[in-house]
Amino acid sequence: MVKQIGVIGAGSWGTSLANLLAKKGHQVTLWAYEADLVARMQQTHINDLYLPEIKLSNNLSFTNEIGLAAEKEVVLFVPPSQAMRVVLSSCVNHLSSEALIISASKGIENKTLCPMSDIFDELLPDGLKNRTAYLSGPTFAKEVALEQPSAVVAAAHDQSIAQLAQIVFNTDYFRVYTNDDVIGVELGGAIKNVIALAAGVCDGLNYGYNTRAALITRGLAEMKRLGLAMGAKAETFAGLAGMGDLVLTCTGDLSRNRTVGVELGKGRKLNEILSEMTMIAEGVKTTLSTFELAKKIEVEVPIVEQMYAILYEEKDPRQAVVELMQRELKSEYV
Repeated sequence: MVKQIGVIGAGSWGTSLANLLAKKGHQVTLWAYEADLVARMQQTHINDLYLPEIKLSNNLSFTNEIGLAAEKEVVLFVPPSQAMRVVLSSCVNHLSSEALIISASKGIENKTLCPMSDIFDELLPDGLKNRTAYLSGPTFAKEVALEQPSAVVAAAHDQSIAQLAQIVFNTDYFRVYTNDDVIGVELGGAIKNVIALAAGVCDGLNYGYNTRAALITRGLAEMKRLGLAMGAKAETFAGLAGMGDLVLTCTGDLSRNRTVGVELGKGRKLNEILSEMTMIAEGVKTTLSTFELAKKIEVEVPIVEQMYAILYEEKDPRQAVVELMQRELKSEYV
């Protein structure tokens, strides 16, 4: 069944998902903040700023008027996580009471330490709070746009809503599973970016595969520990939004977070690295919120703590690794 779909956010991920939906036959309107980008996309059907290699579907239209995208029967939110509150607030009065709402942004808000689901619960009217799903999993936007086989998970408290999102997005190259563990899926998608920064640091320091494997495994332990403290299910972190996304972002050359970490490991300053990037590395700000969240609920996250020190206290990356290796000896499962 053809749906009228609005996509809020024309970064690489938002554009790739909008294009997937349009190629599936849906009528899709993609909202971009940048008016000049909208004008160019209308003329060329190419997002030259964030996804320049991909010619976009003719079923895809473009707008700079956020209300035009937000009034559709399905509305997909893909802004940077730190902008979600402002963007969602500007859309609330345009949303249909029968809309299916989906978030594909990954992060934890700095000021409030809220995952995206808490922001939606706070801002949406009561009738829409239970019509919201959260999409996550191991995906690079470019590879999805190239129709390379990928798998993700749609999480919602109401499984009928997760199944609706599953049906809307699933294609023969984009497989969607459902999950009812919203907080686990969200935390996995957010915190994996922090661990990917750390993995990049290790690569920038020219450490080998042993180091990367240890970092990924212990990073997963931190994700799971924090998740369980917040009510998530352990099995979620063994799935697509946990281990799957973590492995991808820690090892893939297309990972922006890993790329930032590599440059930090080489000794470059954070501001210099970020000034050269068009797209956002979500893990930089998510490191701050994850660090504060773990401290607030008293969960031990040594890799996150060291990544925080590297990013925000200019700690030497080699010293951070030394301190991780010299921590008090303990059982693996403590």
